[in-house]
Amino acid sequence: MWIQKLHSLGLLSGSFLPDLQTEYLRTLVRHRGNLIETTSQASNRMSQNMRLMNLRLDVVVKDIVGLTGLRIINEICNGQTSGKELAKLRHGNCKKSEEEIAKALQSNNRQDYLFVLKQELRKYQDAQQLIMECDDEIKRLLEGFINKDNDKKALFIDKKIHKRINKNTPKNIDLNLISYQYFDGLDLYAIEGFSHGTVLTLMSELGEKGILEFQNAQHFASWLRLAPNNKISGGRILSSRTPKGSNRLKIALRQAANAIGNLKDTHLSNFFNRIAYRKGRAVAVSATARKLATILWNMLYKKQQYSPPTIYEYLDQKRKRKVLELQKQIANLDARMSKIQPA
Repeated sequence: MWIQKLHSLGLLSGSFLPDLQTEYLRTLVRHRGNLIETTSQASNRMSQNMRLMNLRLDVVVKDIVGLTGLRIINEICNGQTSGKELAKLRHGNCKKSEEEIAKALQSNNRQDYLFVLKQELRKYQDAQQLIMECDDEIKRLLEGFINKDNDKKALFIDKKIHKRINKNTPKNIDLNLISYQYFDGLDLYAIEGFSHGTVLTLMSELGEKGILEFQNAQHFASWLRLAPNNKISGGRILSSRTPKGSNRLKIALRQAANAIGNLKDTHLSNFFNRIAYRKGRAVAVSATARKLATILWNMLYKKQQYSPPTIYEYLDQKRKRKVLELQKQIANLDARMSKIQPA
């Protein structure tokens, strides 16, 4: 009742609520994330049961649910126990040789673990099928939204070949083109570190016009719980920790920031490395995620394309900032000197 009274008097601001179209998309994308988590759990349990069967597939294969791994697991579930025969299923891209794979696959023929392995494999395959069906529904929803606007439908952009595609990326959706049309010609993939999952999370959590609810980039970063919460008493900063929160868009931006930390010689990676050198990688991830939030706000709110400054532009900005700091110090010194009265 007290919260309702404060809100009725205008003392509490309303929460951000996306439009109904975005809520539909958000429901599907969150459900897809839960299905991916199910496949991850099933994959871990398959690896655990194979270790108990003395099948060290995780040692010779980087991903046990990759091309080589799934072939071998399917054959194990069909009753094959010979390591040499299983090694023949090796894919050409696998770095380990058939001899190394055969040595790692010496089964002890435990039937109880084999039964559990079959169950987990079936669960993994069922979840993969559900993910494909969910991707089809997401594609239908996005294409239906874009087809309603002829201006959006007419937009086109070339594919980003350099963007990596992993096993969790939607295979039947061209998110590069759809996001370009969805946000009226704004190329979000031009931002370093942005992946298919980041863009899909942004579309589902914020929507097309959701950014208009935030009047400035600081407000947007604060909503994402990426801005420091400064506690000041008597002009002294007691704490400046970043508040905790489980916003999915915040998590996606932090993952993108972590990926930026592994890049070399880009505007954002140089920013990341400067922060990491002084305060550590954890602080650099939060700072870079906040910078990404600022970039997103400027792109979506002001309809500006992402254009990272060159080295010379950055140095010019640094010099201008230093000049402004010196001017403020001189002004403060003049103000103090004017207050001093001669004895």
